[in-house]
This record gives sequence, C-alpha cells and structure tokens, in this order.
Amino acid sequence: MGSTATKPKYSKSNILDTSSKSINETVNGSHEYVIRGYSLSKGIGVGKFINSLTFTVGGYEWGICFFPDGQTSFDKEFVSLFVSLLSPGTDVRALFELKLLDQSGKGRHKVDSLFDSPLETGPFTLKSKGSWGFPQYLKRSVLENSNYLKDDCLVIHCTVGVVGTRVEGRKHYAIPVPPSDMIPSFKSLLESGTGSDVTFQVGDKLFKAHKLVVATRSPVFKAQFFGLVGNPGMNTVVIEDFDPIAFKAMLLFLYSDEFPEAHELFDSDPHCTSTVVVQHLLAAADRFDLARLKLICEAKLCEEVAANTVAITLALAEQHHCVQLKTVCLNFAARPENLGAVMQSEGFAYLEESCPSLLLELLETVAEVDKESSHIFNRKRNGNSSSSNANTGLRGLVSSCSEFVVKYFLLCCESDRM
Repeated sequence: MGSTATKPKYSKSNILDTSSKSINETVNGSHEYVIRGYSLSKGIGVGKFINSLTFTVGGYEWGICFFPDGQTSFDKEFVSLFVSLLSPGTDVRALFELKLLDQSGKGRHKVDSLFDSPLETGPFTLKSKGSWGFPQYLKRSVLENSNYLKDDCLVIHCTVGVVGTRVEGRKHYAIPVPPSDMIPSFKSLLESGTGSDVTFQVGDKLFKAHKLVVATRSPVFKAQFFGLVGNPGMNTVVIEDFDPIAFKAMLLFLYSDEFPEAHELFDSDPHCTSTVVVQHLLAAADRFDLARLKLICEAKLCEEVAANTVAITLALAEQHHCVQLKTVCLNFAARPENLGAVMQSEGFAYLEESCPSLLLELLETVAEVDKESSHIFNRKRNGNSSSSNANTGLRGLVSSCSEFVVKYFLLCCESDRM
C-alpha cells in the first residue's frame, strides 16, 4: 500500500501578525502680506500684479499675488488674489486660506478657506508654478468703500497646509519610561548634604550646599565663588540680615526650580507659610539676581494681598521695583473698606519710615478710587476749585508738610467714606 502525503499542519504561533497605518496630516504655516499705498497700485494694468516676499511652508516656497486691476479683461472691475506655488518641478497637495482683514476692529474679515470643509472638497493639487485663488476676489468699488481698506492700506493673511503621508508599523515592544526624577534627586542632594563643599550660616541656622549648583543658578553666587575676585576655596559663608526660612526656601528653589511646598519649610507647622515668608523671599530673589523666583513671589503676593500685610508688601514692591505688585497694593489699600485697617496695621509705620513718598501715591490713589472724596481736597484749599487743580495743589502741599499731615488727609478720606 502506497504512502499517502500528509498536509502540513500550521499552528497559530507560526503566523506572524503584522499591521501598519497611514497617517495623513498637514504642515501649516501663515504669512501676513501688507499692501501700503493701495491707491498707487491701481492702474498698473490688467494681468499685472504685485507680490509678497517668498515664504516657506512644508519645505515648499510660496507667494501671494495681488492684481489691482484684475487678472484678465473679464475681471477688470475686480481685484484678483492668489497664493502661488513657487517651487519648481513638483506637485503639491495642500489646503489654503485667504483672509482679508477688517480693520475696523469688528472682526468681520473676508475669509475664503479650504480648511473649513476638507471632506467636501479635499486638498487642492497644485502643479509647479500653479496657484489657488480668485480672479474676481472682490469688486473694486466694494473694496474701496469697506473697512478692509484703512489709511490706504490692506492686510492679507494667507495660511497654507501642505498635505503629507507617513506610514507607521505596529511596535513589537512596550517599554514604559518613568517620569524624570531629576528634581527629587537634586532636592535629596541638598537635604543629605552629600558632596557639599560650602556651608551658609544664616542667623543661628547652618545650610550645606554645593558651590557649582548655586553658582550655576545665581549670578551673585557665581561671582562670589568663581568671579575675578571670587574665592572658590571659601568653605563658610555668613549671610547677614536674612531670614533662615526664606534662605532655605531659596536654596530649594535653586536646586529644583520650583517654589517650595509648605511641608518642606515648616515640617508640621503649615500655618507658618505666610505672606511674610514670601515677602522675605522676594527680597532674597532680588538680592541674588533670581529673576524667575522674583516674578513667582510677585505673583503670589498679588494673590495674597491683605489689610494686615499690604503696607509692608507695598514698601517691598517699591524697593525691589515690582511695578505690577505696587499697583495692586495701592489699589487695594485705597479702597474704602480697607484704608482704615491698613493705616492701623503694624506695617504702616514701616511704610512711613522706609518709603514716605508712597504716602503721597496712596493719597492720590484714594482720590482716583473714590471720586466723591475730591470735595475733601477742595475744602482744604480753594473751596470751589476743580478736582484736577486740587490734586495739583495737593502734590505741592504734601511735599512741604510733615508725615502727620499726610496721615491726617488719609484719615479725612476714611472718615468721609464711613
């Protein structure tokens, strides 16, 4: 009996599953084309155009062409507008948008776009040196009597989206990549003191640190340790007139580039994380040239402004040139419901001593916030003089009188509002 051939058996494990996907996407870019002296471009002739500079999107060169007298004789009552492919020897599929800006501020722009309806029309294919646009874009008489034309100027925005396709295969691996641990690692380096080569003495507290780290982050420390007159062999640095908690907070920022959390500064006493610490930290940031930390502190103090702390914050804003913080403090302190409490706060005495000129600015802000109080100023001087004259006279009066008189004026404002 002859042998019979057996069919090979295939197991599922012998079959290789594969997959791939095509991803169609656009690379977008925009160009603004401004035409100044539009009226001077009229009359150049039908079929003649002015054009933008060349711009690149998706690896191809493009330009905008504007025909003041129309592209052809059939279009001579219109202006024509096109976006042109300038790269030679290739076909490009793309989406386009031409937007003529409404210069009245009402936002009623003239928009013609393929981006809004790609499913209906699909991308437009341009041959080399081809163009997309409108021979009869807008009637010239309509254009010249519209808000699109202002001061003899037109503004055109053009957006091009070049279509490309890429193919991806299925990945046969899955390697989870953990998030970066650089910040916790640097914080651990600071807390452990491993490899530290300098100790900062702040009051009765000692802080170990690394010269290279603090010098990299602060230009002041860089000059102190590695500058022309610096001393890289310095092992101990005494920091005068500095709050230890604020210095610890600054070190944490130097090592992490993050504003420290409450538990990192005060352990089990989170109530100590007050505006006072941020005030000290603002001064520290300015002293050691830490621009980012200074802005963070300024933002936090703007958010935490309160009647019992605003006077000191205002003085700090003036001393450390924080313009926005100063404005926020002045406007807060000048409110009728806040002024009395601000003047009775401990910080108001510090404000008088450290920045007496701010009392005048506060007084002026009171007048601006509450226009009804202007009659108080008028009574002090000329009775029926105008508010502006009163403010001008007030500036001269305050500059020549004692701080007591300034406070008297502020108290008058407060009592008049109650």
